[in-house]
Amino acid sequence: MPKPHISESELANLKLARKEADRAYNDALTALDRLLPSQLSRQASETREGDTDISTLEAKWRLFKEEGPTLGTGWRARLNGLVWKLVGPALQRQQEFNALVVDHIKKSEVTTDDAVKAITAHINSLVAFQSKLVQYLQQITPYVDTKNYEAAGLGLTWFGALDGVADEMRKRAESSAAREQRLIQHVDELRTSVGQVRHGLLAVHTAIEQLSPETQRSSTTQVNAGEKLNEAIDAYTYVGFENMFRGSQEEIRARMGDYLHLFEGASDVLDVGCGRGEFLDLLREAGVTARGLDINGEMIEACHARELTAEVGDALGYLEQQKDRSLGGLFAAQVVEHLQPDYLVRLLGVAGRKLRPGSTIVLETVNPACWFAFFDAYIRDITHVRPLHPDTLKYLLTASGFQKTSIRYSAPYPEDAKLQHIAIQKTDSDNQRDAGLADAVSTLNTNVDKLNQLIFTHLDYAAIGQLL
Repeated sequence: MPKPHISESELANLKLARKEADRAYNDALTALDRLLPSQLSRQASETREGDTDISTLEAKWRLFKEEGPTLGTGWRARLNGLVWKLVGPALQRQQEFNALVVDHIKKSEVTTDDAVKAITAHINSLVAFQSKLVQYLQQITPYVDTKNYEAAGLGLTWFGALDGVADEMRKRAESSAAREQRLIQHVDELRTSVGQVRHGLLAVHTAIEQLSPETQRSSTTQVNAGEKLNEAIDAYTYVGFENMFRGSQEEIRARMGDYLHLFEGASDVLDVGCGRGEFLDLLREAGVTARGLDINGEMIEACHARELTAEVGDALGYLEQQKDRSLGGLFAAQVVEHLQPDYLVRLLGVAGRKLRPGSTIVLETVNPACWFAFFDAYIRDITHVRPLHPDTLKYLLTASGFQKTSIRYSAPYPEDAKLQHIAIQKTDSDNQRDAGLADAVSTLNTNVDKLNQLIFTHLDYAAIGQLL
C-alpha cells in the first residue's frame, strides 16, 4: 500500500493550530459563564433589598386600643367623652381600615415571598442550565476538534495515498504506451516484410508464366529468365519503398496538382518516371492527352490497372525514338536526382528537340539546399545518384535551349516546427543594459532566421522552362 505523504511535523503543526483555536473558543465560553450568573444574582439581591418591613406597619396601624381610649375622671372624663362622641366614629372607621390594610399587606407579603422564592428558584435553575450548557459546549469543542484533527490527518494520508496510486498508474500508462509503440513498430516492420514477400512471390509467378514449357528446358532461356526474375523482384522491392516513404497516392496527387495549370490546353504530354500514375490521372481529368514512361514494370502495371497509357522504357532511348516537335510537354517528378550528370545533360538536349514550340518542361526534385530535405529524404533513397542545386538545374535548362526558366519551391517545412524567435519587450533606449540585451536578442533572432533558411526551408523544388 502507498505510504502517506504527510510528515510528523505537519501533523504536529496541525494539532497546534487546532489547540490554539480551542483555547480562544473556550475562553469566550468561560467569559459568558462568569457573566450571566453574577448579573442574575445581583438582580435578585436588589429585588430583596427593596421589600417593606411588615413589622413596622403592625406596630403603628392602631390608633387606640380595642376597648376604646381612656377618658379619665372628673371634668376631663366628661370633656373627653364629648370629644370622643364627635371624632370617635371616624377614628374607629380609620382604625378598621388600617386593620384591613395591614391584614391585606400581610397576606400579600406571603404571596410575594412565595413568588420571590419561585422566581429565585427559576433563576437558579436558569443559571444552573446555563452553566451546564457552557460545560456541554466546552465538551463539544474537544470532541469536534478531535474528529477534525483525525479527519484532517486521515484526509492528508489518503490524499497522499491517492497521489501515490496516481503516480503508479501514470508510470504504468507510460510503460504501456512505450510497449504499444514498440509493438506498432514491430507490426509495421512485419507488414513491410510480408508485403515484400508477397511482391516477390507475385514476381516469381509472373516470370514463370512468361516462360513456355519448351523455353524452360533451354539453359540460355533459364539464365535470361533468372535475370528477369531478379529484375522483377527488385522492381517490387522499390515499389514497396515508394509506398512507404514517398506518400500515399492522395498525398502525391495533392502535391502535383500545383503543376497542372502549366499544361493547360496542351496535348501529347510525356510523364517521365510516371510511377503509380498520379499526375497522369490529373492530366486525364483535365482533358490533356498524356502517356507515362517508367523503368519499373510494376509501376507500369499499377498504371494499366487504372487504364492509364504508360509503358516500360528508358527515358533517353524513348525520346530519341520520337519525332522532333512531337511532344506538347514533359513532366518529371523526383527523377533527375536518379540520373548520372552526362545522362541528364543528353536527356535535356534531346528533350529540347522533341518538344513543340510553346510547350513546357517541369523537373521536380529534392531540394538539397534544405539541409533537412537532404539528410532526411535524399540520402534515404539508395537509388539517388546526385543532388541537384536549384541554380544548377535552372542553368542546365537554359543551356539546353529552354527560355523563361524559373524555380518554384514546394512542400514548405512547417513553421511551428522551425527554430523560434526569443520574445523581448521594448525598453527605454536610454538604459544601456536593456539596449544591449535587446541587441543581443535581435542578433540571436537573425541567426535563427539564417538557420531556418538553411535547415528548414522548402523540401522540394521544380525547375520550369518553356521552348519558344
